[in-house]
Amino acid sequence: MNRYPVWKYAIIVIALLVGFLYTLPNFFGEAPAVQVSAAKASQKVDSGTQARVEEALKMAGLTADAISLEAGSVRARFASTDDQLKAKDAIQKALVPDAADPSYVVALNLLSRSPSWLSALHAAPMYLGLDLRGGVHFMLQVDMPAALTKKAESLAGDLRTVLREKNVRHGGISRNGQSIELRLRDSATLEAAKRVLADQFAELQTVEVQEGGDYKLTASIKPQAARTVQDQALKQNITTLHNRINELGVAEPVIQQQGLDRIVVQLPGVQDTAKAKDILGRTATLEVRLVEESTEARAAETGTGPVPFGTERYLERSGQPVIVKKQVVLTGDNLTDAQPGFDSQTQEPTVNLTLDAKGSRIFKDVTRENVGKRMAIILFEKGKGEVVTAPVIRSEIGGGRVQISGRMTTVEANDTALLLRAGSLAAPMEIIEERTIGPSLGAENIAKGFHSVTWGFVAVAIFMCVYYMLFGLFSSIALAVNLLLLVAVLSMLQATLTLPGMAAMALVLGMAIDANVLINERVREELRNGASPQAAIHAGYDRAWATILDSNVTTLIAGLALLAFGSGPVRGFAVVHCLGILTSMFSAVFFSRGLVNLWYGRQKKLKSVSIGTVWRPAGDVPAKAD
Repeated sequence: MNRYPVWKYAIIVIALLVGFLYTLPNFFGEAPAVQVSAAKASQKVDSGTQARVEEALKMAGLTADAISLEAGSVRARFASTDDQLKAKDAIQKALVPDAADPSYVVALNLLSRSPSWLSALHAAPMYLGLDLRGGVHFMLQVDMPAALTKKAESLAGDLRTVLREKNVRHGGISRNGQSIELRLRDSATLEAAKRVLADQFAELQTVEVQEGGDYKLTASIKPQAARTVQDQALKQNITTLHNRINELGVAEPVIQQQGLDRIVVQLPGVQDTAKAKDILGRTATLEVRLVEESTEARAAETGTGPVPFGTERYLERSGQPVIVKKQVVLTGDNLTDAQPGFDSQTQEPTVNLTLDAKGSRIFKDVTRENVGKRMAIILFEKGKGEVVTAPVIRSEIGGGRVQISGRMTTVEANDTALLLRAGSLAAPMEIIEERTIGPSLGAENIAKGFHSVTWGFVAVAIFMCVYYMLFGLFSSIALAVNLLLLVAVLSMLQATLTLPGMAAMALVLGMAIDANVLINERVREELRNGASPQAAIHAGYDRAWATILDSNVTTLIAGLALLAFGSGPVRGFAVVHCLGILTSMFSAVFFSRGLVNLWYGRQKKLKSVSIGTVWRPAGDVPAKAD
């Protein structure tokens, strides 16, 4: 009646073993470390970089506990934070001689002290939130004037296209800051241009000035439209940051607007701090422009002449200068996807771009009208443009699919695709504040949270053992297993544990023991009604299950609502809350019954069970319990 088959005990043993293995890394702690990553897509971090790091530490008289090359970064682990800070200064001096143009990102980090055999099993400690472990705090300033300038540049191009379609002749369209200047030869043409602007460019306001026999029409963005552009730029940048951080796999980042033009980014529990800083610091945008191939441009490329008016000079990755027109044909705004790949003929690494409908149409028209000319694809990163490739247009390119190649490595192709796939920034951003919050700041919170969970567990266990005797001991062991499994699941999911999460963990203890209280009281009731001990145990677990399931499902629904509609700390609480409910149902019912069956199930002539005093009205038959 009260016996488990072998396979059920096998499930319990496997669950305990897995829980122990994946909980274990949380007890080894973390060591201060310095991490070196590439600051540019074209920069490599390899064994040569590791050798330079080792040489820099040797020259500084520092000894690292371990130096490894992992996931494209060099990580040096130290015994103390003093050595960590000294090592960072020494490595920074050796690898980054020019702070204005860094080739590497040297950042402080924390690495797990877990032994290699646990790492081989993919057992890693769970992340701790900014309030417990610390992390990195960024304040980003959005360049709003640049967003308005970019919008004006786009409107100037659209205006040029519309006037050509409407057959309105003009003397030239140019952008002056955030304004668009349109020169017209007579009043009739002026009126026609004003009608076009009023009909199709409602966000622009115009001022006309007569200069001799000509007219100059100056169009600027209306204040209300400018605010809309700024709001959209801020929202797009926040979305882009979310996408980039999701590409990095950061758990529960905090990205929120502060003021009119600033964004706060908090990355709690980040293992790869240097890579996160690198990705966030990049303002990578893509622009497609036509190459200027006049005689003056050729002279400018060789350095024997000035850069012609209306053009700019950029370098290819090989160092070869390219003179391109200022007019932008396409931007990253028209990009819907970017994936790394390989050229089917040369097998070189490439980046395959997919354009939206507008971008596909523009690209098709431009390539049709400029067959035989060169087109430059420029990647702007940290304010500096680099020509990725400048191929000759052989024929019209339709379908919205473009392939970028240009002597890239596989790593460079992956990084470039990641940046472009994460989305282009509507406006450049600059990190104006960066704070690395050390773990010492959260040590007190960790201690308080640990003590609250520990003393809560001890108090519950003492009460259960006193009130329910041996059954209380079984319940306390099941509660410990619940805590073990909860930490293991959080570690396997690499969830971020915050202070609200620790509060949820303490709450889960009380909720988990509630199921055992229901079971124990049900067993007492069966004994009170005169059932035999074995029958009382069997009926107690079976009849309590429906109540336990109902109460846990309703609580789980509330937790899922918090998870779906909450944010930040609320979601952290909800994650631990929901997982705790699931693990408690396993431990309180399945595991605790396994213990009871193991202890009492093989006793054929069981006369009593240790479940405390069974209270009953006077005159009833004495209970078979002790």
